[in-house]
Amino acid sequence: MASPMRTPTPGKRVAVIGAGYVGITTAVCFAHLGHHVVCADIEPDKIAALSRGELTHFEPGLGDLLTEGLASGRLRFVLGATAAVDGAEFIYLCLPTPMLGDGRPNLSALVDVADEVGPHLAPNAIVVNKSTVPVGATRLVAAHLGRGDVAVVSNPEFLREGAAVNDFMHPDRVVIGADDSATAIRVAELFADVPGAVVVTDPVSAETIKYAANAFLATKLSFVNALAAVCESVGADADDVLLGVGYDRRVGREFLRPGPGWGGSCFPKDTRALLHMANDAGYEFGLLQAVLDANDEQFDRTASKVLKLAGVAPGGDATGVTIAAWGLTFKADTDDLRDSPALEVLRRVVAAGATVRAYDPVINAARMEPLGLSIEVVDDPYAACEGAAVLTVLTEWDEFRHLDLAKVATTLAERRVVDTRNVLDRNQLVRHRFVSDNIGRR
Repeated sequence: MASPMRTPTPGKRVAVIGAGYVGITTAVCFAHLGHHVVCADIEPDKIAALSRGELTHFEPGLGDLLTEGLASGRLRFVLGATAAVDGAEFIYLCLPTPMLGDGRPNLSALVDVADEVGPHLAPNAIVVNKSTVPVGATRLVAAHLGRGDVAVVSNPEFLREGAAVNDFMHPDRVVIGADDSATAIRVAELFADVPGAVVVTDPVSAETIKYAANAFLATKLSFVNALAAVCESVGADADDVLLGVGYDRRVGREFLRPGPGWGGSCFPKDTRALLHMANDAGYEFGLLQAVLDANDEQFDRTASKVLKLAGVAPGGDATGVTIAAWGLTFKADTDDLRDSPALEVLRRVVAAGATVRAYDPVINAARMEPLGLSIEVVDDPYAACEGAAVLTVLTEWDEFRHLDLAKVATTLAERRVVDTRNVLDRNQLVRHRFVSDNIGRR
């Protein structure tokens, strides 16, 4: 469907239910656009912290918009969904949909909130699903609201952690899944000052777009990592190969960097959800299963690189071997540890018997305790290297590019590095006589 016309309108009254990663980004960005936003959550400590202007997670640029929104009076935080929806024209559901054991998303938070707020919504309000949900969730929410005078719309998020503010304010596209054009236009008006294409479609197609986008990116990453393994085998440089491939406009340059595997809060969950959605619909999505399998193989391959360079034979016992690790988060510029490739690799290293000492710019020991992974977390990158048999770089923090490799060389027990993100300067590694291994390079 063609994009609806977006014309600037006075600020709208928006309720955002859920103050997690997506919810807080949505709330502060809408307030920045001039809307009047009330954001709700069920955690009293989180609401108190946000009301004081204190973020509960790390995200560049978000803190400034939080401060701005509170100071302007266009943003406030309340406890409980019912308190947020009073008089709201738009109710954004930004609720967690964690993966169940079979790979399907858990929609209990979504339906519970719909049951709670249904009786309290203003006539002609629009409820907007921004949570990542399977096909049919828009209809499910509508059924639980029980309000024939309230429309339910899908408006999926495409926020990259570490770049969420920019992605909200300068999106590639805004997707709106609505049953009628008048409702779609009302939602589009919220984004009147936001550049980018507006894609209007039906709710089922909008829900599928979200899963398809993330599953395709996961597929691209698995292909790149598999190709990097081929490059290692034949003696090619994966960085150069992918640079040459990326100049083809049909392929594009984004997501063409090899690494230890892919992860995060979205890709694993959404890829598995699409796989199950396809299976439930009667289509065996073998290609997508191969993408998931290839990612697990990449974790195994990367852990094997680390152990091999540390002198541990394949399948051997690494007891007594210390490994230094730089980076724990699933990517740079976020404090998110969910499905982190770094942790997947380190789990395999620890399972082999090795001792791991790790450093990450935004992660301390307390953050690691609930994860059940027995590694030591230190607050200095050089301290992590003390006496270690090998250093492995697992997250692409820019800080790592500027550390003193001469100091690292004298701190490690052996000058050995596995740079899974290819961020360290190769000339400096050669200059300081490191034995190094990378992803996609021999």
